[in-house]
Amino acid sequence: MHAFQLSAPKFSDIITRLKPDLLIYDAFQPWSAKLASSHGIPAVHFAVVGTIAYSFFCHLLTHNSFDTFPYPAISLHEYEKQDLIAQGTSNKVQDPNQGFASGVLELSCDIVLTKSCGKGIDGKYMDYLSSFCQRRVLSVGSLIQENAAADHHETSTDSWIMNWLSTKSKSSTLYISFGSENYFSKEQIQEIAKGLELSKVNFIWVARSPAGRDDIINVEEALPEGFLDWAKERGVLVQEWAPQAAILASPAVGGFMSHCGWNSIVETVYFGVPVVAVPLKLDQPLHSRLVVEAGFGVEVVRDENGKFDGEGVGRAIDEVMLGESGETLRRRVRELSEKMKEEEEEAVRGVVEELSRLCMKKYSASS
Repeated sequence: MHAFQLSAPKFSDIITRLKPDLLIYDAFQPWSAKLASSHGIPAVHFAVVGTIAYSFFCHLLTHNSFDTFPYPAISLHEYEKQDLIAQGTSNKVQDPNQGFASGVLELSCDIVLTKSCGKGIDGKYMDYLSSFCQRRVLSVGSLIQENAAADHHETSTDSWIMNWLSTKSKSSTLYISFGSENYFSKEQIQEIAKGLELSKVNFIWVARSPAGRDDIINVEEALPEGFLDWAKERGVLVQEWAPQAAILASPAVGGFMSHCGWNSIVETVYFGVPVVAVPLKLDQPLHSRLVVEAGFGVEVVRDENGKFDGEGVGRAIDEVMLGESGETLRRRVRELSEKMKEEEEEAVRGVVEELSRLCMKKYSASS
């Protein structure tokens, strides 16, 4: 955030030279909206984290309470509250008056844009955010291309992963990925491995370690002794980028073990794959509660300190992947996926109309 603020003078030069018709900004550049406004350029906020988390955190800032959010299914455990408080005190911005947090909404012209899973999942949270910021909250859809799964640039890694998946039966494989900014302790890695051993399902575990980081545990080194030997027939460990869209679109994939970042939630609904939720930080626990509320996933149970064990991991995997419960979850997420795709064309058309109106309003005001 500090680095973004330091770039403000350069941005001012750019916007003066380019004179764009419109600016779209996210939560990290509220100063950009102020600069655009000073040049008579309409600025629209894009809420990249999703309206569930946005409405929850706006409520928290306004009411100073974790426990009065009007939708009780979206709540935090005590250890998650303490983690958020710690994060808030350690991440200070240079100037709190710049408009961070809820201030970015007030800078947005008439509307706020968000990436959505569809009205059936996050419609009421869009409405609550709209009432909070007194602006229309419009969905831009999923922003996933229709042919995203088939149209990616295939690498040798992609090729062998997809070939391996093609040998597995329908809905038999669990895809495991926790994004590019989330890493586990040795103990957590071992408990996930134990859960996989207990569940006996096929799996693809994407477990990259960041280059040049000595403080992050290497997953392969942290795995229990013999894990890769017994798992080689039904599981693979991928330590490079993996084609997530193509994997989720595969008929062989019956579940997605995820940290519940918003992009991952949108993708898993789009491709109709239920979730084994293992949230880690920030907005992820809220998205995990949404998964459970909407009926397309199960959260791994933790103790009062936020720790999970292999037995709990195994139970959650079985509930998502096996038997009648697994079929029910897959049926539910497929229904949500169909509704989401049906809404997208109308949603995008509405966004285009509103953005065009703002541009025309700018020209009318300047003529």
